[in-house]
Amino acid sequence: MSKVQIRVNDNGSLRITGDVELLDGEGNVYTTKPSFSLCRCGLSNNKPFCDGSHKGKFDSQVRVSKED
Repeated sequence: MSKVQIRVNDNGSLRITGDVELLDGEGNVYTTKPSFSLCRCGLSNNKPFCDGSHKGKFDSQVRVSKED
């Protein structure tokens, strides 16, 4: 089984890479590619997938907290 990677892109989507099954709230399976992006901003016309609508309208740069 391949390792799944989820990258939180600055001011953008969640980029998913690897062998993953994406389900809706009722358990129905979305057709995906080996790498795809999920909307984080709520502006996409193709939810749950990102369509780039966030560009210039969404500000989020999440970072891992560094422990002392």
